[in-house]
Amino acid sequence: MTIETITPQGTIEGSKQALVNDLKRVVGDAEDLLNNVAGATADEFTLARSKLEARLDQAKSRLLDARTAVSESARCTVDATDRYVRENPWTVLGIAAAAGIVIGALVSRR
Repeated sequence: MTIETITPQGTIEGSKQALVNDLKRVVGDAEDLLNNVAGATADEFTLARSKLEARLDQAKSRLLDARTAVSESARCTVDATDRYVRENPWTVLGIAAAAGIVIGALVSRR
């Protein structure tokens, strides 16, 4: 029996990359705002601030999407593991016992 997670890694990786890009843009906009604040008029400052807030909102949205995707992936993995353990309890018990013996042997050598 093979265990497969339902959520594709591409979705999580894509969300992560989009989040990184959004955060880079937010930082870049913040740096531009700080560099131009001394000579900026009130209208230019308001426009820059609005642009920065929009980018920050986009980054927050992407972070929420990434969090949801990771949570869903973890939930699928937990469900698959639980299903495997319930279908093969003796196999899991044997693997756990073997791991315990190996760890015990390694610890007793020290």
